[in-house]
Amino acid sequence: MNKEKVLKDIEELRESKSCSQSTLMGICKNADCDLTQEQLAILASGFGGGMGGTFDEGTCGALTGAIMALGLIGNDGGEISSQTKELFNKFKDKYSSVRCDVISKNGDDKSLCTECCLFAGDVVSDLIK
Repeated sequence: MNKEKVLKDIEELRESKSCSQSTLMGICKNADCDLTQEQLAILASGFGGGMGGTFDEGTCGALTGAIMALGLIGNDGGEISSQTKELFNKFKDKYSSVRCDVISKNGDDKSLCTECCLFAGDVVSDLIK
């Protein structure tokens, strides 16, 4: 998987898509995934804004999008679980939380959103090499 291409695609998608959509779509566009970009956008649509736009206590969409991507492109449940744990821990270490409301100040400050998507895409790219 070409990490630079993944990150470029995530950044471009983030201009019009949610964090969960852009992360999932950007990763899967560059991996063996049987779903179309339209199907991926629909799959991830409920995870934006901390799940359903609730922000409060919901998991960051960048993280949920990346975890969905691991599940779609992986083929071993144990490995996917291990990769998910590693991604989760790295994300939490970097942002001190995995909660959308904490990272985005309850949706009032989305300045870190694209960065979170890129970070998640970067980690997934490294995990699936």
